[in-house]
Amino acid sequence: MLKIWRNNQLSMWRPNIWDVLAFIIVIAVFVILAYGATEMATPYKIGQQLPIHLDPKYLPYYALRSVLRLLIAMVFSLLFTFTVATLAAKNKHAERIILPAIDILQSVPILGFLSITVVVFIAIFPNSLLGPEFAAIFVIFTSQVWNIALGFYQSLKTVPFELKEASNIFHLSAWQRFWRVEVPFAVPSLVWNMMLSMSASWFFVVASEAITVNNQSILLPGIGSYIAVAIQHADKVAVGYSILTMLIVILLYDQLLFRPLVQWSERFKFESNIDDKKTSSLFVSLLNRAHLIQYVGQFFGLFFNLLANLNIGHKKEVLIQEEKKRTQGRQYVVWVWYGLLFLVCAIAVVELADFIFKVISLHTALHVMLLGVYTGIRVFVLIILCSLVWVPVGVLIGINPKLTAIIQPIAQFLASFPANLLFPVVVIAIIKFHLNVEIWTTPLMILGTQWYILFNVIAGASTLPKELYLATKNFNVKGWLWWKRFALPGVFPYFVTGAMTAAGGAWNASIVAEVVSWGSHTLRATGLGAYIATYTASGNFPKIALGIAVMCLFVLVLNRLIWQPLYRLAEKRYQLY
Repeated sequence: MLKIWRNNQLSMWRPNIWDVLAFIIVIAVFVILAYGATEMATPYKIGQQLPIHLDPKYLPYYALRSVLRLLIAMVFSLLFTFTVATLAAKNKHAERIILPAIDILQSVPILGFLSITVVVFIAIFPNSLLGPEFAAIFVIFTSQVWNIALGFYQSLKTVPFELKEASNIFHLSAWQRFWRVEVPFAVPSLVWNMMLSMSASWFFVVASEAITVNNQSILLPGIGSYIAVAIQHADKVAVGYSILTMLIVILLYDQLLFRPLVQWSERFKFESNIDDKKTSSLFVSLLNRAHLIQYVGQFFGLFFNLLANLNIGHKKEVLIQEEKKRTQGRQYVVWVWYGLLFLVCAIAVVELADFIFKVISLHTALHVMLLGVYTGIRVFVLIILCSLVWVPVGVLIGINPKLTAIIQPIAQFLASFPANLLFPVVVIAIIKFHLNVEIWTTPLMILGTQWYILFNVIAGASTLPKELYLATKNFNVKGWLWWKRFALPGVFPYFVTGAMTAAGGAWNASIVAEVVSWGSHTLRATGLGAYIATYTASGNFPKIALGIAVMCLFVLVLNRLIWQPLYRLAEKRYQLY
């Protein structure tokens, strides 16, 4: 028996053909990404125009450059999430600042970021393409990070009571509780939000790779700039090639990255699925058959386990005792902090108002406020319509893992599909049928952001407790009662996160949806997005600042009146655990 066991162990350590294939795939991916990274650091001078060819043979290279930017932005988004979002969930004073700030920042138009960041990064990396590259990565980062951060924050705030009690019983330190309890609970939702943010960021790839600021154009090699040039030349064939390339790219990183992550995240679900069918992929099947790769994975798993088990930070009981001792003194510090913060904000508002109103009249400012009302009405109506459509669909998909496995890549491709490619169709239809621009350009605002609602609802429905689902079956709960008592309360916290992010994204998307073009035809709707887009292209910074300030004001008011009360309601009333 001992001899048989030794032979089995030796055979498991012995490489096989699947190890060779897995090794080739992994090395090929790293080599390709490294090549793309070296291309990002080529020499570049201000005003230099990089040629973008519409020949389809260049598309694989352009796809590599775009995907590399998306992946780098994703890494920074995760770093931001694990620090800032965690701070917001752990500290109520930080929460009062971070949540409104995220809500405002996700609504600030990317052209507003570009008008500042391009100049800054070019100054940091003079005579190098890294300047425009990092500006583009920063813009993509802003299109990814808010959804991931809000989803992770929501997960940390809804950790089940049983898990909290278990961490107290085992006397886990703050570090251990975070990595052994809270992060594993948040992993399923985090992976879904990563997929969504990766997909949704394709919507902004065109604006980030084809930069037009202050009458200057910068085209970075990528699918986004390829699409921009194709639209400019009204080349339908090139647009078709770009769609095909995107489909191939999305299928590749779905198989190589997200399918393995989804399958890995299923082990962290607090409740077993309603149907225990697991997600699978060809690449995961290959890794499961490769012996040495599995041992490498076990080695890294052991390393991360040791890291997560470090006894860093105080235990909860110690924190409670220290909290009681320092409450009075710290309360004084908190009020001083809030006073200083209010003072800084007041000075910033006064300086911004002084800067704006030196060159802009009060009548113009009131007109921009009215434009904000128009755009706000569009956002409000679109969020309601999308919620009525995607909440039921997301619940039905989320409670059926078999359906999830089929629809996930389809939804991921549709979410990744740049709505900019549909703009020419809308322009042609509006011109041909003499349609109202104010109405028929409005849906374009939500095309790239509606998926936040769908993906978050799917993530919430997939975590619905199996016991409650079976209880509804046993008591024959059906129809509206089933939705009212089980499904809608169960997904409500996830829906709030998705709707909040979709609303912020819709404000952002208004800059490209309210001004659409195809060839020589350009249509403009009345709204704040069109106002910002127009003056960003001409480089009128006072009017850009006024437009962004008005948009931030609207978003801040909506945050205080709608989203924060809904978050509190989700946290206190609609927790299933």
